Amino acid sequence: MTSPTHIGADERLPVAALLALAMTGFICIATETLPAGLLPQMSEGLGVSPSLAGQTVTAYALGSLMAAIPLTLLTQTWPRRTVLSLTVIGFLVFNSATALSGNYWLTMGARFMAGAAAGLAWSLLAGYARRMVSPAQQGRAMAIAMVGTPIALSLGVPLGTWLGTAVGWRMAFAVMSGLSVLLIAWILIVVPDYPGQKAESRIRLGSVIAMPGVRAVLAVVLLWMLGHNILYTYIAPFVERAGLGDRVDVVLLTFGAASLLGIWIAGQLVDRALRRAVLVSLAVFALTAFGLGLFGLHPAAVLVGAAIWGLTFGGAATLLQTALADTAGEGADVALSMNVVVWNAAIALGSVSGGILLDAGGAGTFPWAVFILAAAGFIVVLAAKKTGFRPGSRRA
Repeated sequence: MTSPTHIGADERLPVAALLALAMTGFICIATETLPAGLLPQMSEGLGVSPSLAGQTVTAYALGSLMAAIPLTLLTQTWPRRTVLSLTVIGFLVFNSATALSGNYWLTMGARFMAGAAAGLAWSLLAGYARRMVSPAQQGRAMAIAMVGTPIALSLGVPLGTWLGTAVGWRMAFAVMSGLSVLLIAWILIVVPDYPGQKAESRIRLGSVIAMPGVRAVLAVVLLWMLGHNILYTYIAPFVERAGLGDRVDVVLLTFGAASLLGIWIAGQLVDRALRRAVLVSLAVFALTAFGLGLFGLHPAAVLVGAAIWGLTFGGAATLLQTALADTAGEGADVALSMNVVVWNAAIALGSVSGGILLDAGGAGTFPWAVFILAAAGFIVVLAAKKTGFRPGSRRA
């Protein structure tokens, strides 16, 4: 990776370009979650059961999981804006194919390829944001670039449900294609281009994995996101225990709004106190889970818990990806592609392990599992003081 264009600490961040990256992240997440709000319509339109229609989400996740690392390695010598544009073109093509498809397996293939485009995009966004600014501004730049994620997480399913009801499920995917067209123009106009790696200095996967601290950061990603996804995936049966079964949208909106605040807070802290911010976030997440374990039958406790949970989660992507990119140095893009794999593995494992817990002990077991996972992540961060999560300011 070549050196970034240096911008003085007193100069403005390239907000328009960073928001183009945020919009890319929004489309990644919204495309992934859109079927969750459209299952009845997609099931009828494709002539399959709702459970089979739901596997379109699985196909997307598998695409991201399997393609992130090989596509990142393949394209690491290509100009960065070309790679970014190609990922968005991928969303345009494969969301359009989903909108036009009348065949279930063609739809599954389109969803897999859209997931592959997302895997490449996620491995690119954080490193791209860092290259636009000086080292002193990298944390804040990443916070802006990541703002699309919680917006899509909180609005993706409700947006899909509304669009499916208003204009049909095919038109909902067509809308995502339309947004992709606008985003391609936005990228070409405002996002600066950077060269890829020189062929002779290509970074190998094994050398990045061997870097001190990389495995520690990825372990925290797995533990933190696994805990989050157990609760997030099965939020409906969990809040139903508190009589909020018909207010899941309110709980998710509370979570999403708090996540946005969490991103802002992370943006203020990431360059000055990254390690401390991660430790506090994990500690508060663990304590929130403990509180939900004790008081999860009370509606007020669930809503307060969702807000605090969202607050700690909102900045997670910014904090963890900054720590990983700092640790990997020149191998940041490759390390971030591994982050995509671990993140999606946590989503899959969260779904599987949450289902096992739900069948074995009911939704009341979720907070205790989350508490254990968050506490384990906290311990890993404590141990990774010399590598991975260093104390002090990144600006030093």
